Amino acid sequence: MARPSARDLTERELEVMHIFWKHGSLTAAAARDRLAATGLDLAYTTVATLVRILNEKGSLEQTNKERPFVYRPIRTYEDVSARLLDDMVERVFRGSREHLLVRLMEQRKLTAQERAVLRQVLEEVEL
Repeated sequence: MARPSARDLTERELEVMHIFWKHGSLTAAAARDRLAATGLDLAYTTVATLVRILNEKGSLEQTNKERPFVYRPIRTYEDVSARLLDDMVERVFRGSREHLLVRLMEQRKLTAQERAVLRQVLEEVEL
């Protein structure tokens, strides 16, 4: 299998990004503590390496010049999730959004809230 492009995020990198999206600017140590609070207890050096990689990939930006370095997300959740979803639709469903939707509906019955959200999205798109 081909290696993901440098811009694509690994599963661990995505977990770190979720922390930055939720909490904004953080140091690697603060990000590590927030991850631990969610049940993902990684070594500080692991998180620091992931933060450095995310900075190199253009997902995080260093905001200061002195230690401890503070980083903030520069790629949005919307940008990253759209890219990942587009990639999945292309690779798994061969570009067919219809097949994706059918598969989603077959997986499990939608709740009343999910149906309401789907109706609202469809109405907004049709305007």
